[in-house]
Amino acid sequence: MNLVQIGVFAGLTVAMALATWWQTRRMARAAGETGRNTNSNREFFLAGGGLKWPFIAGSITLTNLSTEQLVGMNGNQMLLLAWWELSAVAGLAMLALVFLPIYYRNDCTTTTELLQKKYGSKHLRALVSGLFLAGNVLIYLPIALYTGALFLRTVSGVDLPLLPLAAMLGIAGSLYAILGGLRAVAVYDTIAGVGVLGSALAVVWLAMSAIGWSFDGIPAERLTMAGGPTSPIPWPTLLTGMIFIQMFYWSTNQTITQRAMAAPNLREGQKGVFAAGVIRLMIVPAIVVLPGVAAYKLFGVTGDATYGRVVAALLPAWASGAFAAFMCAAVLTHYTSILNSTTTLYVCDIHESYVDAKPDVKKLNTCISAGFVIVSIALVPLYSGAVSIINLVQQLNGLSSMPILSAFIVGLVFRGVKAAAVMAALAFGVGLYAIFTFWWTPIHYIHLMVITLFACIAVALLLNWLMGGRARLAGLAAA
Repeated sequence: MNLVQIGVFAGLTVAMALATWWQTRRMARAAGETGRNTNSNREFFLAGGGLKWPFIAGSITLTNLSTEQLVGMNGNQMLLLAWWELSAVAGLAMLALVFLPIYYRNDCTTTTELLQKKYGSKHLRALVSGLFLAGNVLIYLPIALYTGALFLRTVSGVDLPLLPLAAMLGIAGSLYAILGGLRAVAVYDTIAGVGVLGSALAVVWLAMSAIGWSFDGIPAERLTMAGGPTSPIPWPTLLTGMIFIQMFYWSTNQTITQRAMAAPNLREGQKGVFAAGVIRLMIVPAIVVLPGVAAYKLFGVTGDATYGRVVAALLPAWASGAFAAFMCAAVLTHYTSILNSTTTLYVCDIHESYVDAKPDVKKLNTCISAGFVIVSIALVPLYSGAVSIINLVQQLNGLSSMPILSAFIVGLVFRGVKAAAVMAALAFGVGLYAIFTFWWTPIHYIHLMVITLFACIAVALLLNWLMGGRARLAGLAAA
């Protein structure tokens, strides 16, 4: 990395931080928070219910779009991976039209609060939060740091050790969540998002220009959108497991829904979600696959180092420095968003229920966030040998995603189901998918996720019947 890259990188990083500070203070003044107690869950974790739709759209987009997607998906070097982003539009539509109205109607701070209100059990709420926490701390946070550090090392062209880079990203990112809460995270997401999307589109243009806008010579299996049985996404999974994966991620995952739940009203939240859907449909699929496919023609198989190599090879020094700054911001915001939602779940669902009903939210947030940061940094080396980071993420995600989704589906569709039955079904689902993942994988893991989901629902209803419960259909309209 030369002096021009370093200068542009440092200048933009500082500029985005200052812009975030200025906009956050401006929003706080507009909301009348000067001199007001902001040490509350709603103020700290839901930005006082004051996020407007552009910030919701920007935060949702960049919370999901980071080096995990740009590095991981382009690292597969095939068009097929675009289905993850195309199908996400359906997940966002489900959030806006089905789940978000339910969360607002039930005045929820966390998605898991809905479970407590439906089942009347704080223990079930805490169990589901524990599963979310485990996934975030053990999988998503360390992978965000790993892919971010890998990208920065590849772009710089210097063989820097990954762990110190990851540690710097983790510490810097945590400051936004600790000092500013969700409002600062959402503002930084939006500011950085404009730069990330613009730069990523420029990378697409340069990569396609470098191969003459022609895919000649690239194997057909890297260009097809209909995956075979051994591909990362076999086409039948688009009609089964993919639907439920997107429903879980976009509609029940606290990291995503927290942004939409921080609007002043339901309509504003829905506008933000729909805007994020438009961005997802029109921009994101291209930027997560086309540079990787072009890189196959330029460099051959390069794996998860693909995206960094394309940026380093095709962008001029000043532009690569700017893009590195934007991508660093994307890593920070992605990491901070997960960290902020993880802390929200702990404080609201576990600490306040079992430890202290009225804690000092800012102080507790600082202590818990610091602990999560240390753990996630320590776990970074575990992911450094992954063949495909994006496929590994999706596979591990099934350990908790389908059991958790089953609890939401049963709670919204049925009445009279005992919380104990659902808790037992959750444990069963985690164990079942662990068997599928680590010991016996007869079919593709996305198919196995569907099997796990319906098995959990069936077990919950069966155990409820054995316990003397009488489940009856309620429908989403009654939720």
